Order: sequence, then structure tokens, then C-alpha cells
Amino acid sequence: MDIGVDIMKTGLNNNQLKIIALIAMTCDHLGKQVFPDIVILQIVGRLAFPIFAYMIAEGCCYTRNMKKYFGMTAAVALVCQIIYFVAMGSLYMCVMVTFSLSIVLIALIKEARKRKSVLLWLVFGLAVAVTFFLCTIVPNLPTGTDFYIDYGIIGVMLPVVIYVYEERLTKLVATSLMLVLLGTYLGGVQWWGLLSVPFLAVYNGCRGKMHLKYIFYVYYPVHLGVIYLISLVL
Repeated sequence: MDIGVDIMKTGLNNNQLKIIALIAMTCDHLGKQVFPDIVILQIVGRLAFPIFAYMIAEGCCYTRNMKKYFGMTAAVALVCQIIYFVAMGSLYMCVMVTFSLSIVLIALIKEARKRKSVLLWLVFGLAVAVTFFLCTIVPNLPTGTDFYIDYGIIGVMLPVVIYVYEERLTKLVATSLMLVLLGTYLGGVQWWGLLSVPFLAVYNGCRGKMHLKYIFYVYYPVHLGVIYLISLVL
């Protein structure tokens, strides 16, 4: 039996993986904001980021308009950051900021490959250096704020690394290695993020029949607002 063909027929499609990630993300945020003593919620929540990161890389592969793709992600990030700052005075950068930076880096790779431009590769290298500075150096400066980009430099680079590799098995190995680095970097429950790899291993490369393209963009800020209100009530 051809296992690869069998997975393509029976595996999880893009929509199904996103729904799994949405449920996991909701569990994670409920666990952090409302039920911090229920650790299992945060363990389940570790599935969300790697799956979404993989889907970001996939989206960058297939989108016809990288500017629109970045614009949607950055717009949601901006809305969330304004809400964070107004509600809590926080400069903690949410995962949508992380993914916005990932998309910028992937867009540079895409253009550098297309144009075979050494200059664009140099710009990409500079962009990586700036991203590293923002993710790693700035949070440790004595600024008196809680500025930090969610999942740090490894989180930003995860979709980039997934995008760079084309072969399915290589993508999974690269994802696993990046998640090991992320677990080492963040520690604690973050190691459970490796549980996402079996889900990604049965990804069949299909979008699915339902058009859920914008559901994450809407659901993300809405569910954060609802959970924040619940935490205020409780």
C-alpha cells in the first residue's frame, strides 16, 4: 500500500487542522486567563501555534497576493495590540505580530528566489537581524515595559523554515527541530508542542470544502475579548 497516497485521501485537510488549532488556542487562553490551575488546558493549547505556523507557511506558498495576506494579518495584530494597550497598558506583542514578521521574511525569500537577486538576499539577512534585535535584545533592555514578541525569534522563524523546505518529510523534520528549540528556549509546557507533529504528518495538502479563509482573523480578537470579559466577571 502507498502510505503517502492513503494519507492524501484520508488525512486532515487545511480547514480541519485550523479548527483543531482554534480549539487548542481557545483552551490555552482560557487556561492562562481564567483557569490557570488547570494545566491540561495549556498542554492542549500547545498544539495551536505549530499548526497555525505551518498553515501560515502554506498560505504564503499558495496566496496570489502576499501584500493582502500580510495586510490582513497585520491589521488584526494592530487591532489586538490597541486593545491590549488600552485594556491593560501592555506592550506584549501577540502571535499575530509574530506571524506578520514571518510573512515579511517569507515575502523577501519569495522575491529573492523569483528575481535571483543578491541584493534581496542581503535585505532578507538584514531583516532577520532586525527581527532578532526586536525579539531578543529589546525585551531585555531596561525600558520598564513588558514588550515581548510572542514566541520570540524562534516563533517568527518557524513558518519561515517550514516555507523554505519543499519536501514533505523535510518540512516535518524541520518543524520538529524548531519545536525542540522552542521547548528549550521557553521550557515548561512548551515541550508539548511536539504533539502537533503527528497532526501535521497526516495533513493531506487539501484546503477542504468549507471557505474558512477569514475565520481565524475574526475569531482571534473576538475570543480574546470574550475571555477577557469572563476573567473580569470571575
